[in-house]
Amino acid sequence: MTREAAVSHATDHVDSGRLQSELAHLVGYRSESQNPDRRDVLQDYLAQAILPRLTAAGFDCAIHDNPDGPAKGGPILLGTRIEEPSLPTILTYGHGDVIWGQAGQWLDDLDPFALTERGDRLYGRGAADNKVQHLVNIAALESVLAVRGRLGFNVKIVIEMSEEIGSPGLSRMMQIHRDALKADVLIASDGPRLSAERPTMFMGSRGGVSFDLVVSLREGARHSGNWGGLLADPAIILTQALATITDARGRLQIPEWRPDSLTPDIREALRDLPIGTDGALQIDADWSEEDLTPAERAYGWNSFAILAMKAGIPEAPVNAIAPSATARCQLRYVVGTDVDRILPALRQHLDDRGFDKVRIQPTDRGIFGATRLNPDHPWVAYVRASLKRTTGEDPHVLPNLAGSLPNDCFADVLGLPTIWIPHSYLGCNQHAPNEHVLKPVCREAMQVMAGLYWDIGTDCPAS
Repeated sequence: MTREAAVSHATDHVDSGRLQSELAHLVGYRSESQNPDRRDVLQDYLAQAILPRLTAAGFDCAIHDNPDGPAKGGPILLGTRIEEPSLPTILTYGHGDVIWGQAGQWLDDLDPFALTERGDRLYGRGAADNKVQHLVNIAALESVLAVRGRLGFNVKIVIEMSEEIGSPGLSRMMQIHRDALKADVLIASDGPRLSAERPTMFMGSRGGVSFDLVVSLREGARHSGNWGGLLADPAIILTQALATITDARGRLQIPEWRPDSLTPDIREALRDLPIGTDGALQIDADWSEEDLTPAERAYGWNSFAILAMKAGIPEAPVNAIAPSATARCQLRYVVGTDVDRILPALRQHLDDRGFDKVRIQPTDRGIFGATRLNPDHPWVAYVRASLKRTTGEDPHVLPNLAGSLPNDCFADVLGLPTIWIPHSYLGCNQHAPNEHVLKPVCREAMQVMAGLYWDIGTDCPAS
């Protein structure tokens, strides 16, 4: 009954091929939350793949309908394993839904929903985001139970099936079950490591708000020869409006979109972090704020993106002035940004420049709030020391992830300190064809989580 035995048990779970086999089973569920035809699969994932395993590990579980309704979001599993009410309680989280499989676009025409091994890579939709991540955490808990016979702490778990469409209903679920989900800390896994060679931990995430900018001037297209120069062009108006939101190098031009939270302590925390590693695209050094480092731009600042644009028929252009033009836009924002002012500030910005014909249309996709836990929090120091004890080196520590997660449901609604330990890496191709996880990362992830759970069951920070 030693920490080393628990870590060894977790390591064997990978080396024996069991983790890979279990991941293959989870990837086989076509749990595309964006696809209304997969609603039954979302339920099956929880009822068939997750609940029986948690029940066998001593959890009391229930699967709840989404409080926003099944048309809005998938079901949510809540589980608890209480060894002794006086013990510390850890809340953990995962999501079993994935984005579209994008079949036909994968390397060698791989089936997105069949886990395929190529060297150290395991390909499959959801392999990295997020199926292996909650699988590793559940398996690591089982390793500690197998060695010690108990955890030495209580665990509560939330598995949702709608994260990829903005986690509708999750915040309400946390509000409804606030008392039942009381805990000392959230320790969960999602997102990528900064480097495949070293664990990462982050304590929050950037928020994300998406919206459409629409210019619609008339019914039907008009011949560009007969009407060119006589009719206003929606696409030109829209592109001119978009060009005012940033300058030519992407610097934000709306004052309310420029945060005030990049403080000296956050800059210090970001100072030595690697950026653009693990085969990711070469970053553009001359993009965004010129007086910020790449790490500050990614983790301490806001970024605007145009996700898609359309006017006319792009796949079959004709000689006609389109009647309308649309752009799907997104602002990723950090703590220190007034979310209630994001769209009103944009409206005022466009009106001041004469773009009253440009409509702002919020999407029906959920908005993730920005969150951040101070890097000197006792739980941060504790988890950091545990990960170092297992691997022999300091993990990378981020105040917040560059991407967006429903962390506000736990940090704001439940009032918890939140720590995320991702089990993927930057080159994993999540949300794209060829999504994959690395076997060495999975192996180390099992080790660090088993070590961390062992430590929590032995001694942890006072609540």
